[in-house]
Amino acid sequence: MRKLKKYLSCLFVFAMVLGLLFPLQGKVQARENKEEMSLIYANVPADWTNPNIWAWAKDGKTAFDAWPGEQMNEDKNNSGWYYMYIPKWANHVIINSGELQTKELELKEGNAWLTVKDKDNTEISTEQLTKGDLPEYVKTFKVHAKVEDSWKDPKIWAWSAPDGKNAFDKWPGKSMTKGEDGWYTASVPEWVNSIIVNGNDGDVKTTDVKVDPAELWITVKEDGTNELSYVDPAKANAPKIKVYVKAPADWKNPNLWAWSAPDGTNVFTTWPGEALKKDENGWLVKEIPGWVNSLIVNGNKGKVQTKDISVKKGKNVWVVVDSKKSFKVYYKEPAIKDDASSNASSSKSNAAPIVAVVALLVIAGGAFALKKKSA
Repeated sequence: MRKLKKYLSCLFVFAMVLGLLFPLQGKVQARENKEEMSLIYANVPADWTNPNIWAWAKDGKTAFDAWPGEQMNEDKNNSGWYYMYIPKWANHVIINSGELQTKELELKEGNAWLTVKDKDNTEISTEQLTKGDLPEYVKTFKVHAKVEDSWKDPKIWAWSAPDGKNAFDKWPGKSMTKGEDGWYTASVPEWVNSIIVNGNDGDVKTTDVKVDPAELWITVKEDGTNELSYVDPAKANAPKIKVYVKAPADWKNPNLWAWSAPDGTNVFTTWPGEALKKDENGWLVKEIPGWVNSLIVNGNKGKVQTKDISVKKGKNVWVVVDSKKSFKVYYKEPAIKDDASSNASSSKSNAAPIVAVVALLVIAGGAFALKKKSA
């Protein structure tokens, strides 16, 4: 019985050491975190019609694909006030209407009320300046429309079929904002499944167009006939380039973020972008559209990242990242060897616990054998 107790004691010690060397990896189910939003209100001068909001973070990440941003919603219960929900991380904004725009406005976290006196003077308040309940956040998708020049002031009418629930109060609907690329854009609630694009105060229009709740592009001819696409026609056939990356060994699961400056059109929908995959030569690589001229390489789920990296359009590019503040850009593959030391240290760190365990097994086994022999 004494021998059995000693044997069990050895096993217990062995199990404790194993626990220290190899902690149990419990499965933790991650909860999906919805992006937190801030409500931004703006009271603008009377000649600032259909104001838009442009929003971004300090690191340059933009809330909207392209200037002038998103058209704000008119608050029917508060004359002169317009509102829009934006991601909470986008704490830099510009309110604009045509050629009129505010200066860059830096906001505190949370909801904000902006009183625009003129393009040079805006008062910012975190106290509610509107009356009544705040509007609820409604998830939306974007509709882009290309129309003939004869269609003045394009608008969108949107609803849910067959129940007939309308997204806007009255015909002809919501004005669409013209971007620098010539496309008109408006956002509609995600529950919408039918739209009409119209112009000239509703005198010219498309037929009812059935849509899915996803960003879409509709090209409208003068007679109202149209073509619908869920891929930007201007970029659908754009040539591709490849981005090759060498990242520091401690940047886990490196991703690429890519966009076009200064218009802010992003390749990927959410930060930190998409994963870089290792090729046969050891480079991390990602294929992206050739219109990109700006990159960020990041790792550890976006917690470490480079500064903005400016690159030439339409050219394959090799980026060697030494640290978040140091990188080199090449347009021909440089002769750079893989960092064997990082692999060696990784192998060494994995081997050390195994050696320790083997040694412990030998010691424990030897001790038990001696006890048995002396007995």
